[in-house]
Amino acid sequence: MAGDRAAAGRRSTGRTSRGLVGLYLTLLTTGCATAPLEPGGSLVSYDSFAPSDGVLTKSRLKIRREALLTAKTVRILPTVLTGVAAQTNLTETERRLVSNAIDRALCLGLSDRFDVLPPAEPADLTIRAMITHIGLTDKVAAGGSRVASVATSVVTKLLVPFPLPVPTPRIPYGLGALSVEAEALDNVGVQQAAMLWARGADAFTTKPKVSAASDAYDLATAFGNDFSRLLVTGADPIKALPLPPSLQRIGFSIGTAPKYAACEAFGRSPGVAGMIGEAVGLPPDWTDKGAASPPLAN
Repeated sequence: MAGDRAAAGRRSTGRTSRGLVGLYLTLLTTGCATAPLEPGGSLVSYDSFAPSDGVLTKSRLKIRREALLTAKTVRILPTVLTGVAAQTNLTETERRLVSNAIDRALCLGLSDRFDVLPPAEPADLTIRAMITHIGLTDKVAAGGSRVASVATSVVTKLLVPFPLPVPTPRIPYGLGALSVEAEALDNVGVQQAAMLWARGADAFTTKPKVSAASDAYDLATAFGNDFSRLLVTGADPIKALPLPPSLQRIGFSIGTAPKYAACEAFGRSPGVAGMIGEAVGLPPDWTDKGAASPPLAN
């Protein structure tokens, strides 16, 4: 009997846990912007793509695993805005910050396995990414979300005598989005990997900042992380479990020099200043100095 009660208790606990996870995922996807997942016309080929969707991210992938795992060197061409993305109502500084955030994340992620060379040098793989859609962040709604978060924190500290983290969802209005397509070409121009990627900001995990480009800026890093992991592992990054950050990544996050000199062209992480800026909702261009050198033409 005791065993039956214990088994019943475990089943009940399991159902409760699954129910809570399901509720969280429902809330997460409900308060989420949408981004189009459509070919932008800039890739060498759109053949043999397979769909791979996560909770928030939609993607289509091509992976030639053997070719990726035998490659040793890469070069990264600066990300460009194409089609409707090039007409997005952002300042030139904001556009460069979003595209450079992709390049910086790619360079950091690819450094885990590849030797990263300057764009002008020949390499086993040439990496190129194109932003095809940017959904703007509503600055008023983002500011309201930040005020609500601060107010909640203050009230919690007044009422609770010990630290108690209370997550405050963003106002689910005016959330930004980003769509990108990218590919890795070998030294004769054959496409060995490619990705169409689309994701919208959500009310729970994307921090609000008072800037029209803020969500696209954050999502640019997410894309760079996903595509670089695809190239490093030769496997689907959307279905993979998260990895603990490497020492190189931890150091870079606080503003230390990147592993390869080629990555210096994309500037260093905003470091502690960026962390403080994110905590208080400052626009990314207040703390991120952007690329260290002018972008080179593809």
